[in-house]
Amino acid sequence: MLLFISPSAFSQGDLNLPPLLSPEEYGDVAIDRTSTAKNVVPVIFSHWVHRTKFTCRVCHGELEFSMKTNETAILCRNGQTDGKYCTVCHNGRISFAPKDEKGENCKLCHNANTGPNRDKFFTLQQKLPRSKWGNEIDWTKALNAGLIKPKESLTENFQSLRLDRTLTLRAEMSGIPPAVFPHKEHVKWLDCSNCHPDIFNIKKKTTKHFSMSRILNNEFCGVCHLRIAFPQNDCKRCHPGIRH
Repeated sequence: MLLFISPSAFSQGDLNLPPLLSPEEYGDVAIDRTSTAKNVVPVIFSHWVHRTKFTCRVCHGELEFSMKTNETAILCRNGQTDGKYCTVCHNGRISFAPKDEKGENCKLCHNANTGPNRDKFFTLQQKLPRSKWGNEIDWTKALNAGLIKPKESLTENFQSLRLDRTLTLRAEMSGIPPAVFPHKEHVKWLDCSNCHPDIFNIKKKTTKHFSMSRILNNEFCGVCHLRIAFPQNDCKRCHPGIRH
């Protein structure tokens, strides 16, 4: 597979990277398909809160949330989603329910007016390996060191996927070292179906239009590696041979 990188992008020193949010807000997603239109405060979904408890495949596989923001039609009626999506976990047993003996908990999720919980974030951040970009947490190192232990499935007797295959993706631009894609690290978080076939063809060298410009347009790697997983600013994570 070839990763096309435009020479002009590097000669200009500008890949038109999207602006980064603060570490405590990086990965936050505004769920607002209809909330604002219905005069309801939108939900701000914090990935850093949830990824300490569950891997990506739980929500984006078992619970059938789309990988694209606001593509999933979540129908909430008085705090209930017909046993789907959020309330599979937010049921009062796994996590807080929309309503309990103390009253309604709507504001805990419909929280666009309150801002991030900075104290909770920085307390977590201090316990985990650091990185330079995004949340400034190296989630891969944290997982591998056992500092976080997110559940891989909501079902019993789930068999973890193991695939130790690393792909080397040659860049077409002279002087840019190859990108390296380790399946081993990705399958600790994701299911094969999260990437194949919708984002990448599963057959070798058949993914068309795979380029940095497309990645920066939220395609391919950019589905995750722009605003959720570590961002494109961290060049050496994908191109380990690159010189800054």
